Amino acid sequence: MLFKNLLLQTSIVLSSLSEQGHAIPTLEKRATLDQFITSENTVALNGVLANIGPSGSKSQGAASGVVLASPSKSNPDYYYTWTRDAGLVIKALVEQFSVSKATNLQTVIQNYISANAKLQTISNPSGSLSNGAGLGEPKFNADFSAFTGAWGRPQRDGPALRATAMIAYGNWLLANGNTAAATSIVWPIVKNDLNYVAQYWNQTGFDLWEEVQGSSFFTIAASHRALVEGSAFAKKVGQSCSVCDAQASNVLCFLQKFWNGQYIDSNINVNEGRTGKDANSIISSIHVFDPAAGCDDATFQPCSPRMLANHKQVTDSFRSVYSVNSGIASSSGVAIGRYSEDVYYTGNPWYLTTLAAAEQLYDALYQFNKAGSITITDVSLAFWKAIYSSAATGTYASSSTTFKSLTSAVKTYADSYVAIVQKYTPSSGALAEQFEKSGGQPTSAADLTWSYAAFLTMTNARNNVVPPSWGAASANKVPSTCSSGGATGTYAAATNTNWASPSTPSTPTPCSAGSSIAVTFNVLAKTVYGENIYVSGSTSELGSWDPTKAVLLSASQYTNSKPLWSGSVKLSTGASVSYKYIRKSSSGAVTWESDPNRSLTVSSDCSASAPTVNDTWR
Repeated sequence: MLFKNLLLQTSIVLSSLSEQGHAIPTLEKRATLDQFITSENTVALNGVLANIGPSGSKSQGAASGVVLASPSKSNPDYYYTWTRDAGLVIKALVEQFSVSKATNLQTVIQNYISANAKLQTISNPSGSLSNGAGLGEPKFNADFSAFTGAWGRPQRDGPALRATAMIAYGNWLLANGNTAAATSIVWPIVKNDLNYVAQYWNQTGFDLWEEVQGSSFFTIAASHRALVEGSAFAKKVGQSCSVCDAQASNVLCFLQKFWNGQYIDSNINVNEGRTGKDANSIISSIHVFDPAAGCDDATFQPCSPRMLANHKQVTDSFRSVYSVNSGIASSSGVAIGRYSEDVYYTGNPWYLTTLAAAEQLYDALYQFNKAGSITITDVSLAFWKAIYSSAATGTYASSSTTFKSLTSAVKTYADSYVAIVQKYTPSSGALAEQFEKSGGQPTSAADLTWSYAAFLTMTNARNNVVPPSWGAASANKVPSTCSSGGATGTYAAATNTNWASPSTPSTPTPCSAGSSIAVTFNVLAKTVYGENIYVSGSTSELGSWDPTKAVLLSASQYTNSKPLWSGSVKLSTGASVSYKYIRKSSSGAVTWESDPNRSLTVSSDCSASAPTVNDTWR
């Protein structure tokens, strides 16, 4: 166990060196599983860091603290930040930081928190901060401006996941003597998200995969966890969260409705024409994993009878739909997708869902060993018999040979899912979103940040490096009668992001009427001799969309490796501005970059530093 932990910490340190320019090791396909995991863990951490602005190697043009979903800008275009993905990724980084104490990780985490203090205030198609509705907006442009195109909105899991990620870092700050930062920086941002969860949990929204509008198991499970740990965090910083306390049990009660007696129906209150067997539920179980909880069905812990039964039902649903799973025994892991009826990119296995299937089992092993026994019930029996044919209902103490056989079978089974990922990971270690169901080649978005984060959390689980408890053991009492609940939240912009002196808030200085601020526009755009780049937009200062009045940008900083065009324009404070870049040839021909329009809201804080937008030509 100590040796495994040392391997994990060593790989984290090596990954920090690699981010500074050292070579990332390539992976030998014939490596043992342990060797693959150790090498790929380094690749995964660097893969995450490369996709986070402003200094990530694959996130040029992204604002500080922006967690890109992927560097891919076409087929598909994932060059955005999703609140959900970012929350899960930062939660994984906080877990890494808690082990390694690497300062580069702490900087990334703090940049993310600072950026989200601002992001919460950005009005968007879902709404604004005034009533909290804007917190449910699923994604933003890489410069943190609102994405105004058509999308499945709102998505109500984002605020819960962001709160959980920030609370994890806030608890680390408290444990390490930095109460001021936890209280004055982290708490005001978390409070907004908790109020959103308490107010909107009982309203439908789009699911984890952004396709179904209804009630999502993942969203409700994440909401329950956020309210429980949010209440505890509030008390630690001398505050309270009465709406958390009032709504947590209502959310837990509703969570039970997704269990249909055999498995989790991941989307209810909607008729989507599916079985409901969905990796959504497995990802939910690893998100709500609590190392201090037992095999509790009510909170759907990884080792609970319900979640073991669900694991079998969901993973078995993929055995016959992918060619890469052909011939694999029922006692061995297979490639896992989102749901068997999926047609996105023709419907393929995903790296992160296959890793999640392994991670749930590693979490369950931790819980079995901690409890010192395994109880097989009628609900979980089919799961156990699939991997250990002699399994029978009963309770088996850790001193028994049956316990040892059962845990050995689970470990082997979990490893077999990781072996599938190893088989279809290219020699570079790069993890895309999916791999093809017939031949296993990587497909869809390259370098998916969530895929890399999923590898990190799987590795931790396999090595028994577990996160702190979030309080599941004291929050698993299901009310006899469910209430729809709901609360009216209060929301306020979090203005303090002064990590150097966290007890000294950053007090905005309102601009006087008619004031203007110089906004710097930076865009990476490759050009040929005679071409120039301009910015045009909705205000008179930007030419009111007339290309003859657009503002010429300067190429004084342009290089082949960094084709930067830059210029400053004075814009009215507080104004909401739409803009695009245009390219003019030496003949005067005008080319507009592709839709949609970009947007920004000019600050009304005259004490703030001059705003800068960092874009890449579309």
